[in-house]
Amino acid sequence: MIVRKQPDGSLILVNQNDHAKLSGCFAAHWGNAEFMTPDPRESFVRAAAFHDCGWFSYETRPYYDLDRKSPPNFPQAPLDAEQLAAFQGGLDWLWGIDPYAGLLVSRHRTGLWRRRYGAVGFPPASPQRVLTPEVEEFVAHNERKQEAALASLDAARFRVNYQLLQMLDLMSLYVCTSDPGEARLENVSTSYSGNGQDGVVMTLSAQGDGRIEVAPFPFGRPAVEVGFVYRHLPTHDFPSQEAFRLAYFGAAPKVMTFTFV
Repeated sequence: MIVRKQPDGSLILVNQNDHAKLSGCFAAHWGNAEFMTPDPRESFVRAAAFHDCGWFSYETRPYYDLDRKSPPNFPQAPLDAEQLAAFQGGLDWLWGIDPYAGLLVSRHRTGLWRRRYGAVGFPPASPQRVLTPEVEEFVAHNERKQEAALASLDAARFRVNYQLLQMLDLMSLYVCTSDPGEARLENVSTSYSGNGQDGVVMTLSAQGDGRIEVAPFPFGRPAVEVGFVYRHLPTHDFPSQEAFRLAYFGAAPKVMTFTFV
């Protein structure tokens, strides 16, 4: 869950899976004369839209830290056995529907603990959490499965698709995690001739009216209007887990919209 604590003490909360749907929307419109269209297209778009499917279980019972008086932001969410099982269940679920999408999302999940495998030049990776032996085993198990699947695929093309998925994740986080301002992404792939670790610099600039100017522009239409669901809680101070969850589930879903131009 993305947690945005406001100056007045209220909370804006965005589910990981609502953030992911925004990435899927970007993916569906990606590609023009300067930027390749993702291939295989449907599988790539599916992977982008469900790249955080391992959070479905958590979002049915989001955690509230009574000491900190806040739910943890997603990088600090507990990585206990239950959450690791949920991650694995999400990966297996998507892999069973679409093996290529499942492979991409599996690589995305392990890459978050491997500094995105060097695919992103900027922004820098978040400080690495100390990984428990259970997390290391989770990563090793899934990397073995990934390598076995890649043996029968175009590995070079897959690396570029993985890199592009990271950029779509970061583009979505740009608007979901805070009020957008000026940002840049380095190593945005433009073709399948790359190695998954090079590309162009892309700038994102909020225009103050809900428009985000993107240069170079990667989409196949002149403007792409997107939105994501969020909940606004008037306070961050709750006496119990139950009180927080009831307030969360009782908050009316709202939609924040932007137009990328």
